Amino acid sequence: MATTFMQMAAEAQTKVSAIAPTEAQRRIEKNPAVLLIDVRDTEVICATGKARGAVPISAGSLLYKADGEVPEDWRDARVQDRSRPLITICDLGPLSAISAANLKDMGFLDVNFVEGGLAGWKQAGLSTEPFAA
Repeated sequence: MATTFMQMAAEAQTKVSAIAPTEAQRRIEKNPAVLLIDVRDTEVICATGKARGAVPISAGSLLYKADGEVPEDWRDARVQDRSRPLITICDLGPLSAISAANLKDMGFLDVNFVEGGLAGWKQAGLSTEPFAA
């Protein structure tokens, strides 16, 4: 039987913890090494903006950008240290949960996702910024 997107998200949430947007912001302010990754596609980020300071790495490219065994020019240096604290964010949470679980499966030690995604971030009154690719 096929697995749906929401089933994948539910399974991912058993592997990694959601954190409130305000907790994510607190962690980022407390530790400059924390990396907030927006896993949405570039055109979505351009249309809606992003959490202030988030780096755009789409869910589709995150797997190889975080893999130290692919050719070096495929990688993203910001996601090579498996001990670096990472927080993923998407529109509402499910895609960032899946992305965070994938990172956990790849050996990253400190991975969370923002509960409620960018919608929750905005609802909490946290800063956003425009993004142009």
